[in-house]
Amino acid sequence: MKAWVYIVQTAQRWQAHMSIEIDVDIRYWLEAEFREGVLAGEKRTRSGMGECMLIWTAPLPLGQAVQAAEAWTRGLRQSTGTAAGWRGNEREAGKRLIACVEGVVGKTKEKSRQTGMVDLSRYAATGGDIEGDIDPPAMAGGKAAAGGKSAAQGRARNPARGSQPPGPQPPDPLLTRARPRTARAPAVARAQGQALAAAAHAAARALQGRALLRREAHDLLDGAGAASPKAASWSGALQLAALLGRLRLSSAVAADSASRRPWALPRLRPQARCLRCGSGGARLRRTPCGGCGRMCAYCEACLTMGKARECELLVRGGLAQRKRGTSAGPEAALAERLQRWGLSPAQQAAAGQALRYIEQAPPAAGWGPERAFLLWAVTGAGKTEMIFPLIDSVLQRGGRALVATPRRDVVLELDPRIRRAFPEASVVTLYGGSEQRWEQGQITLATTHQLMRFDSAFDLVVVDEIDAYPFHGDEMLYYAAGKVRAPQGVQVLLSATPPGPLRRAARSGRLAHASVPVRYHRHPLPVPQLLRIPSVVELIKRRMIPAPLKRVMETSLTRGAQLFVFIQQIRHIEPLVALLTQVFPGTVIEGTSSQDPDRTARVMRFRSCEIRLLVTTTILERGVTVPRSDVIILDADGKLFDDASLIQMAGRAGRSGDDPRGRVVFCSPARNRAQASAVRQIRYMNRIAKRRGYLLPATDE
Repeated sequence: MKAWVYIVQTAQRWQAHMSIEIDVDIRYWLEAEFREGVLAGEKRTRSGMGECMLIWTAPLPLGQAVQAAEAWTRGLRQSTGTAAGWRGNEREAGKRLIACVEGVVGKTKEKSRQTGMVDLSRYAATGGDIEGDIDPPAMAGGKAAAGGKSAAQGRARNPARGSQPPGPQPPDPLLTRARPRTARAPAVARAQGQALAAAAHAAARALQGRALLRREAHDLLDGAGAASPKAASWSGALQLAALLGRLRLSSAVAADSASRRPWALPRLRPQARCLRCGSGGARLRRTPCGGCGRMCAYCEACLTMGKARECELLVRGGLAQRKRGTSAGPEAALAERLQRWGLSPAQQAAAGQALRYIEQAPPAAGWGPERAFLLWAVTGAGKTEMIFPLIDSVLQRGGRALVATPRRDVVLELDPRIRRAFPEASVVTLYGGSEQRWEQGQITLATTHQLMRFDSAFDLVVVDEIDAYPFHGDEMLYYAAGKVRAPQGVQVLLSATPPGPLRRAARSGRLAHASVPVRYHRHPLPVPQLLRIPSVVELIKRRMIPAPLKRVMETSLTRGAQLFVFIQQIRHIEPLVALLTQVFPGTVIEGTSSQDPDRTARVMRFRSCEIRLLVTTTILERGVTVPRSDVIILDADGKLFDDASLIQMAGRAGRSGDDPRGRVVFCSPARNRAQASAVRQIRYMNRIAKRRGYLLPATDE
């Protein structure tokens, strides 16, 4: 799409703006009656009435219009140290605007044959002077007055400005001047201003905390049931909301001059990036664009969420006013608030630490790593129950909470649990194809990819399984999870196996955290046994199961346990199932993977003990609880199994209070660092649990 760039003088100061509906801007700044209707009932002080506007005569591709307006503001900061506005005469202001646009689109003089625009030297002689009634959208190509009169023709009627000699008319001007005017029907103008303002405020409310492309924003507004004013489209309402400071309008791909990521290094020049997902550099592509008629950049990283282009509008909603955070209060009151959730001693201690953190007075700075809290809880510790007090605290203070997880199935599993815990709160569940796509809720459950459609929306952001695919290692999802937090909100990270940098930051005191080293049943974690056997390839090739491994499997099956057998390669599942069936002919043995269309049914049969031994890949390393189970990991020294995945797979055993001492065996031809690290972390958590008195006396080691 295309947009206009202009500067307006208010209180003798010039400021630059970009507009997707220039007629709204002209009426807002220069038509007193329309402005009165817009600002009726406004409590906040707005900048004064416009004294003059200088508008680039033709609309520019959106990306270029945004860059030109930002170039003006950036130059203002460099020269004056403030963005409040530039004091200067009209001619000098026009030169600055032309220089800003030329810096983006190239020297206008060199392109005058293609564009019909004139160079800077002509501005003094042909500067457009619009007075009286105007129809702003007709300005393209230099036509500025109703009836198609050119700016030069308008000047011929004004002797004070000098008349043009007979003969050929000069080229159309680069800039068009607009001055205050009086509406023909003041009452009608006020009514139009009120109607458009009502639509703008409705749009701003519906888009609070959102980051949507233009079509998505229009779909949300239509779906919200808000009625667009008869005299204007939603684009006009969005533009007025931006003028009122209720929304931010920009191109979806633009120079990111103020990255919110705390680890971003300062750059000499802002680099282009997708403002929705944060991707830049190699993830941006340029292709011919029918919308702006040029080679336009788009982001391929978030292409599945809709094409974010340099000429595509990104609408970012403002943040609603929230109650300020308060201190947690006396310890007695805090303990009473935690007891209602039925937490174990370890859960209650960790939840109390997190609750104190999120309720403390926020720092002066809006963004920073100090507003993150790590909840480091072992597998099966009951992380979901520990976030209930945190969500309740935010809701009590009028805020909004988000729980994000990498996988859709976990989101669907959380939905009924959250609704039961908070029956009076509005809950929105978001994933690909969700029917609640455009709804606003007090509690939002979402897959991490859905976070790209939000911006500064939530007072509490809970990110579950930060070490899991696809979140782990994906800078785009890290960016999305960071930008959805409100300026004074808190991000809570949940993990049983946090990445190394987070573990080091927590242990050094640079990251606030709480650890839960024991499961809810207060028994220690099963410590893996290391067993040296040949690789899976060798087992299949020799068509034999080593005696030590066979004894381990027989022990588990004899005691009535369900047996997980994890392997690395999907292609090895069927041969291994066939081999194990020969070794244990009376046992129901099956396999599953991400390519299995009946995976869900097989897992249900495994839980119900119809299947006794299940050969699987890491697809079941998380989110699956089988009450009485043991775990065997083959090829535990393989490249696909790091210490985090080994701990997660081992965490399938011993989760039930009826069978807390499940067995875990790491099988491999050799021992490696990942296995040693996994065993070390499990033993460390058991020692911490014992030291803090969380283990039941009969289970102390």
